[in-house]
Amino acid sequence: MFKKSSDKTKHIVVVSGLPRSGTSMMMKMLIEGGLEAVTDSSRTADDDNPNGYFEFEPVKQLASGQDAWLKGAQGRVVKVISHLLEHLPATYHYKVIFMERSLPEVLVSQKKMLEHRNASSTTSDQNLEQISQKHLAAIKYWLARQPNFETLYMRYNALLGSPDEHCRRVADFIGVPMDVEKMRKVPNEDLYRNRTSARN
Repeated sequence: MFKKSSDKTKHIVVVSGLPRSGTSMMMKMLIEGGLEAVTDSSRTADDDNPNGYFEFEPVKQLASGQDAWLKGAQGRVVKVISHLLEHLPATYHYKVIFMERSLPEVLVSQKKMLEHRNASSTTSDQNLEQISQKHLAAIKYWLARQPNFETLYMRYNALLGSPDEHCRRVADFIGVPMDVEKMRKVPNEDLYRNRTSARN
């Protein structure tokens, strides 16, 4: 049985969610708020992500058991897409900020990114949405049953609409002093593209 550490500097803060759900924005917020990020800056800012991606290449190797780098991630924040959360070892305690966004908006954003890279998906939008829905249901079920994971679900649209309220929620969840004023300046309605008339 995992015993929750009382030393908050030992937590690993994880920003997660589907690609294009607002994870890079949350990473930027946490960095501005004072957390040190685990990132190699190998993927620089572009038109799809003007604030940068804040990725760490070794994260992609979690499924193959390459996780030694996590020891140095304690007290820091790292971005891990939702499909890789299950590969985080039970050795550590994680505080996960899970970004949620309307699936139609996510899919539109993903498609535009592929177009910018002269690539495309062979799966229909309807199938992609169904696959994503099943994945999200499964990973939320899994997260709720992990004794070494605490999860805060954060709606991308709500964060843009009420940054003060939600930045404080994030800071309270992390449990260490954060510069909320700097955090709240990151969510930017001007970067809110790919709106749809679908549900939020």
